[in-house]
Amino acid sequence: MLLFFILGLLVHFVFFASIFDIYFTSPLVHGMTPQFTSLPPPARRLVLFVADGLRADSLYELDENGDSRAPFIRNIIMHEGSWGISHTRVPTESRPGHVALIAGFYEDVSAVAKGWKENPVEFDSLLNESKYTWGWGSPDILSMFAKDVSGDHVFIHTYDADDEDFGAHDVTKLDTWVFDNVKEFFRAARNNQSLFSKLNEEKIVFFLHLLGIDTNGHAHRPSSREYKDNIKIVDAGIKEMVSMFKHFYGNDGKTAFVFTADHGMTDWGVHGAGHPSETLTPFVTWGAGIKYPQNVSTQQFEDAFLKEWKLENWKRQDINQADIAPLMASLIGVPFPLNSVGILPLDYLNNTDLFKAESIFTNAIQILEQFKVKMTQKKEVTLSFLFTPFKLLSESKQHNILRKARSYIKQRKYDEAISLCKELIHLALKGLSYYHTYDRFFLGITVVLGFVGWTSYASLLILKFHSNLPRGGSKEVKKPSRLLQYSFVAIGVLVAFFLLIQAYPWTYYIYCLLPVPIWYAVLREFQVIQDLVASLLSCPPSHFVGYLLVSTLGIEVLVLSFFYRYMLTAGLIAFAGWPFITQLWTRAKRTSLNWIFFSLLLAVFPLMPVVGRKPDISLVMTAGLLVLLLSLFVVASLTKRKDSFVNEELPLHLLQMLSMVLSMYVVYSTDNSLLKKQGLPLINQIISWIILASSFVLPLLSPPILFERLFSILLSLMSTYILLSRGYEALFPLVLSCLMFAWIHMEQETLQQSGVSCKQKVNSIQFIYNTDLTQLRQLCLDDIRRAFFLVFFLVTAFFGTGNIASVNSFDVTSVYCFLTVFSPFIMGALMMWKILIPFVLVMCAFEAVQLTTQLSSKGLFLMVLVISDIMALHFFFLVRDYGSWLDIGTSVIFYSPHGFPLST
Repeated sequence: MLLFFILGLLVHFVFFASIFDIYFTSPLVHGMTPQFTSLPPPARRLVLFVADGLRADSLYELDENGDSRAPFIRNIIMHEGSWGISHTRVPTESRPGHVALIAGFYEDVSAVAKGWKENPVEFDSLLNESKYTWGWGSPDILSMFAKDVSGDHVFIHTYDADDEDFGAHDVTKLDTWVFDNVKEFFRAARNNQSLFSKLNEEKIVFFLHLLGIDTNGHAHRPSSREYKDNIKIVDAGIKEMVSMFKHFYGNDGKTAFVFTADHGMTDWGVHGAGHPSETLTPFVTWGAGIKYPQNVSTQQFEDAFLKEWKLENWKRQDINQADIAPLMASLIGVPFPLNSVGILPLDYLNNTDLFKAESIFTNAIQILEQFKVKMTQKKEVTLSFLFTPFKLLSESKQHNILRKARSYIKQRKYDEAISLCKELIHLALKGLSYYHTYDRFFLGITVVLGFVGWTSYASLLILKFHSNLPRGGSKEVKKPSRLLQYSFVAIGVLVAFFLLIQAYPWTYYIYCLLPVPIWYAVLREFQVIQDLVASLLSCPPSHFVGYLLVSTLGIEVLVLSFFYRYMLTAGLIAFAGWPFITQLWTRAKRTSLNWIFFSLLLAVFPLMPVVGRKPDISLVMTAGLLVLLLSLFVVASLTKRKDSFVNEELPLHLLQMLSMVLSMYVVYSTDNSLLKKQGLPLINQIISWIILASSFVLPLLSPPILFERLFSILLSLMSTYILLSRGYEALFPLVLSCLMFAWIHMEQETLQQSGVSCKQKVNSIQFIYNTDLTQLRQLCLDDIRRAFFLVFFLVTAFFGTGNIASVNSFDVTSVYCFLTVFSPFIMGALMMWKILIPFVLVMCAFEAVQLTTQLSSKGLFLMVLVISDIMALHFFFLVRDYGSWLDIGTSVIFYSPHGFPLST
């Protein structure tokens, strides 16, 4: 079994890792030549303001008094520049937003497995192409663009990461720090000849990253006074900065200004997904090379924002976020970022038609260069007779379009040239996507073959060693024929040779060769396959079809529950009817009533909202009180039943109850302290971490009696869960645990009903590894139900309150009892433990079920493995490499724990 476990671990690791080669390879290519127009640019310098987390409506709308929250920016819109909405793409997070703004490409999806504080791959950016860049703001953002730049020309000034404190009294200091340091920088430059000289060069960039709005949004929500007041502070700061730049450069008219945001924010203070409040951000630009405001009488937009914002008469020009990078590059005359997929928004430019045509022509060549490199890379590693080029953009068509566009420019037919260049850009972008996914079908087939083979092999092992499948023929184990061995060796050699001559990476060898030994192992069990076929043929067709339909329905319900949480509710309601189907209702009414009540109670949770719920500390306090009442009842019961309980075990129970009381106090006092803007009290933080650490130790000190150990685990984990809860979810583990206790008793009754004579009482069973192998029985059809129940309860534990979504949307308020200073890895780890707590409760309960029903752990493990692998095969085809972190990360999570169930 140990060997099989290790092999299973390796096989499932390969299956899981395969999605990062199939779906999450980096789309970026290298080796292109920088492209820029030779015409003189309109600006010598660019100032980029990025208000992190600023929603478009929050900036543009008028307040309740009819006044603008950003009067300076609104004045720019009406009298000096151009404006619109920047449409961001998901994931709406800080890093991908800034990469799109400054580098011109959308988030590299391979980053889903590589952290989120720095981009995990090399990329070119506007800052890298500039002659000099100075940046002020958050260390998380600025360091990303200063890392690995070519040459020493990007200078960053950042505050300490500990200043990013969601519980701080005034987080607008993150923005005022930037403005104050920029002013000090320019004051010092007048007395520093070297710096003064650099500041008067052309092709330079000033980048001001303003984090206060985002931090206030997370801490207080975008509808709060703090968020709206922060917008006013940013507006006043930008006004002061613009005045300072103009004064420093003597009003030379050679400065271009851009004001935008990396992403927006939902009403409940999170971002990452694709809600309009997250994807619609402001974009305002003015200064050198930018069109002045254009008064219009009517504008055609599907939304009603113009009327709401009282901006109907000023032309709105929406823009894609990645298009901002080529716009900024064009304004100061630097090469377009090499990896940019942005299309230059010509309507923003206040320049000649020749400049616009030459600029979009350069933009087209820059994107076409990426297409050519991508095509060449794929062509070099594919046999010529197997290579299928992108037919919509052949080499002859490329030359044709470029030749015609250049000819139109010479003939001063600028509109025709611009139209051709845009056509070429769109074709090149389609071609990039084509070559990026070129091997996806081939790799997908090999992984599916491996999946199906492994699931078949696990099923055969169940039938061979853990079932009463009628055996036919000789019982002697036959050695596999040499023909079978040689055939699979030959197949392996041919596959390896095919991969070798195409110079595929080493990981492809693993994915393609793994199915070979797996299917060899399947065909070695030919006798078991024969016995299975004979058994199925002897089974009445109606029974076989019935079992197949029920099994298929069960698997599909599990799969659908990942996308439609109400399917969990439907399943739990169906579970409530289990006692009536099996006559358990007549044998054990009290146990059955408990099962029905807690099944229906748990069924309510998947119907509750996942995100957007408002914090409700009263529900957290209620959950704590219920746990304390349950603890008192258990202590009273054990005191009556056990004479030694008071002297030996009562102190531990009292200590765990004290932990619960402290958890409730910390949650309540922390919430009050943060509401008063007094930050996280140090004593609360210390208590929280002590409770977390003790929750791993205290259950080990409890007696090994099954019931007492399970209850000790519940008390310790609930103390931690209370600290991580903000609303109704605090009640979830308690209800789930009550259902688990009912399940243990129900399985005991089921075992007795099936005629198994040995029935131990729950109070006498111990959690010790001393299994009597003679008492273990072969698996039966009812054990398939038990395995299905386990998988269903695990899914319910993960998604009953939408916890997986909470990790991806990342509501930081859940961890405020532990820390408020932004630390994504610690916060993420705490949220992950919150998700795992219900999972641990289910697994502990099932261990009790296994002991009470005398199940073989090996057979059970294999059944869970088969169910999980069938689910994983569904999810393999549903993995997404586009969308929000919620979409991408959740699709990976759906695939990972069920294609990799060995963690159970």
